[in-house]
Amino acid sequence: MSPAPAARDGGFYEDLTVSQETLLELVDLGRLSPTGGNKQPLKFIISWEKEKNELIYPTLAWAGYLTDWAGPEAGERPAAYIIILEDKDINMNVPKIDFGIAAQSIMLGAAEKGLGGCMIYMVQRQKLREVLHIPEKYEILMVLALGQPKEEVVVDEIENEADIKYWRDNNRVHHVPKRKLKDVVLEL
Repeated sequence: MSPAPAARDGGFYEDLTVSQETLLELVDLGRLSPTGGNKQPLKFIISWEKEKNELIYPTLAWAGYLTDWAGPEAGERPAAYIIILEDKDINMNVPKIDFGIAAQSIMLGAAEKGLGGCMIYMVQRQKLREVLHIPEKYEILMVLALGQPKEEVVVDEIENEADIKYWRDNNRVHHVPKRKLKDVVLEL
């Protein structure tokens, strides 16, 4: 994995690859994450090759609040993906929080490796199933898009009732509004 150049506007440095080895290390973090009843129903598909990435990308919805942006353009798309699946043969009424825990573990590991990422829940699941030939026994839960970050992302503290929609300024800096710590900790 090469170090990323200084951040610019938009998405990822698509040409800075993420290795299969790195993706396997990240999936291992997901594998080791807790699951209800220790059932371990999660499975993962990794993609780091351009041809497979090009099959995955059109099945994803990007940044719903940015209505004038259809997603990263060619050259700014993720260099890798991890698709999180649930094996329906294993899962026996396990709460649907397991994949969120695994996804967060993976994303924290990615950040530790200098990668940026996006958790994408809005997926054209049937289309993704078809292009990757995913058997019906696996439920597609989420896609993690990964790569060397190209855009600058800043967190803006907001008042409790302020608008939570993320946005981009004229310099293409991506602003993510977050409530202040004092507004989320309850003193009861």
